[in-house]
Amino acid sequence: LGDTVRVSLTEDPEFEAPVARSLIDRYNDRAQNAQPIAEIKNYPINPYQYERRNTSELKNFGGNNVPRVIADFSNFAITEMDKLKCIGHFYLPATDKWAMNDTGIDYLYSGKNPVPFMLPNGLREIVDFKIWKNIENQSNKYPMMSLSDWAKGESLHPEMNFACGNINDIEKLIKTGFPDKNDLILILETENPHAMPEMRAAFVMLQNAGIKVSVVLKRKYKQISESDFQLYASTDCGGLLLDGLGDGIMLSYQENKDQNTQKIVNSTAFGILQAARTRITKTEYISCPSCGRTLFDLQETTAMIRKRTDHLKGVKIGIMGCIVNGPGEMADADYGYVGIGKDKISLYRGQIVVKRSVNSANAVDELVDLIKEDGKWIEKGEELGLRV
Repeated sequence: LGDTVRVSLTEDPEFEAPVARSLIDRYNDRAQNAQPIAEIKNYPINPYQYERRNTSELKNFGGNNVPRVIADFSNFAITEMDKLKCIGHFYLPATDKWAMNDTGIDYLYSGKNPVPFMLPNGLREIVDFKIWKNIENQSNKYPMMSLSDWAKGESLHPEMNFACGNINDIEKLIKTGFPDKNDLILILETENPHAMPEMRAAFVMLQNAGIKVSVVLKRKYKQISESDFQLYASTDCGGLLLDGLGDGIMLSYQENKDQNTQKIVNSTAFGILQAARTRITKTEYISCPSCGRTLFDLQETTAMIRKRTDHLKGVKIGIMGCIVNGPGEMADADYGYVGIGKDKISLYRGQIVVKRSVNSANAVDELVDLIKEDGKWIEKGEELGLRV
């Protein structure tokens, strides 16, 4: 729908066009290769008001739980504790403890290669069913299988099972009778170039059938740039999460074959959840694109504020170049930094101006002081929590 793509970056405007072009080019030849999606006759989702899909709670999935992140390590064997750094879990040999940051994953899919050491407390492992059933110690380990195998119900985990399926698998199972038991986390996948619409249709199918199983969005991307991976994953999964669809996310880029790629994938997954406002793991910045009214160097100031505040999980800071559109664009920010004249800044708490005409040389310090006054400040390093 629509014929215009607008990209707004806190960078020089010439960097916006390539992003818009990448988004547009993805759809140029899609109609030739896409698989048809059946017409939806009853659409049960209100597109004008956010409401998360009603799902049955299972372990830490569904219900009121935040969406979970699953890292796909099926193509990258984990042999050392150090290899979990890229997904937010750090082993500290001096204390024999694990540390975890805010982007520490919830589940690790190891496929046919189970992790040979004890994982940190709170991190659970998913293993291919044929391997899982022969593991002696199945504590915090769960099987992955096809949706049809799960429906057969043979020798499954008594509490929770993961099963992959696409829209055709779901439709077939609904027709034959979707098993009425609360032990499934559905990994929804698709190879259709029209990925997001097909996955949305699968959610509609589940909702119209009254099936409340939790669903993890799974997408794989190959032979594309890192930038395109971030754009494609964001549009495919973000479009669903914004409508309350999805209880988890599982991404794969270039088959996740090394630690650097895993780090990119992990950052992207948590970034998508943050942008969709479904799971907050970092500071959020709301910044305008610079224009002729901007009264300070927006890029330099944004970088300076980020350097001081990027460890404040959940805090939203608006950085606006002028008073004209600034307060409106940062309407839901906790704090605002707005240019009102040459070298003069106004600081906001929510929608209320609390300091006017602050000299720009002192404005970042005074912003930090304001956050401290409200008890929302922590020192860097304190956000890293230890798990034994």
